[in-house]
Amino acid sequence: MFIRTLVTFFSLLLSSVVMTNDDSKSPPDDHASNAWQIEAYSSAAPDFIGKFASVIGGNGEVLRKGTNGWTCMSLNPRPFPKVGWKSPHDAMPACADSEGLKWIKAAMSGEKPSMKRDTFIWMLHGDVGEDNTKMGVLNKRDATPGQWIESGPHLMLMPKDTATLNGFHADFSRGEPYVMMPGSDYAHLMIPLGDYYKYQKESEPAD
Repeated sequence: MFIRTLVTFFSLLLSSVVMTNDDSKSPPDDHASNAWQIEAYSSAAPDFIGKFASVIGGNGEVLRKGTNGWTCMSLNPRPFPKVGWKSPHDAMPACADSEGLKWIKAAMSGEKPSMKRDTFIWMLHGDVGEDNTKMGVLNKRDATPGQWIESGPHLMLMPKDTATLNGFHADFSRGEPYVMMPGSDYAHLMIPLGDYYKYQKESEPAD
C-alpha cells in the first residue's frame, strides 16, 4: 500500500516538472564537449537535483563533482560517438543516488543488485528503446514481439526486494506505473511522466 501511494504521489506531482526539460533547449554546439554533456545529463533530473549532482562523461570521466550525493550520466550502452550523442534523448541520461548507482553497476555487470533500501532513478529524457522483458536488447527486431517500448520522461523505482512489485502489472500501454523486467533480478517500477508516449504513440492508452 505504501509503494502504491508513493507512486501515485510522484506521478501527480512530477508530471509538471518534466515539461521544463525539453530536448529542444539543449546546447546546439559540440555534443562531445563537457558543457553539452553536463547540461544534457544533469537535466535528466529536476533542477533541484541535477544542478548539484556529479556528472560522468561518455568515456567514464568525471566532468563535474557534485555536492548532493547524486550522479548523472548517459545510460546508452552503445559506444560513445566521437561527436557525442545526437540529443539528450539518444544519450539516455539518468540521475541516481548512491543506492541507485549500485543498481546501475550491477545491471551493467550482469550481477544481482544489492542495495540497503529502495531507491529512485530519474530519466526525464527517456530512452531510445527497451525490451520490457529482457535486459540488454538493443534493437526492436530482436525484442520479444509486442514488448518494445521507446520511453519518454519517466521516474523509476528500484526496489531492494523485487517481490514488493508483485502486485503491479507489466503492461506499458495502460498509462500507469508498470513493472519492467518482471520476474528478473532487475525488475523495477516504471513511473510514466508527461510526454511518456512522445516517441511511441502506438502504445499510448486509448481515450
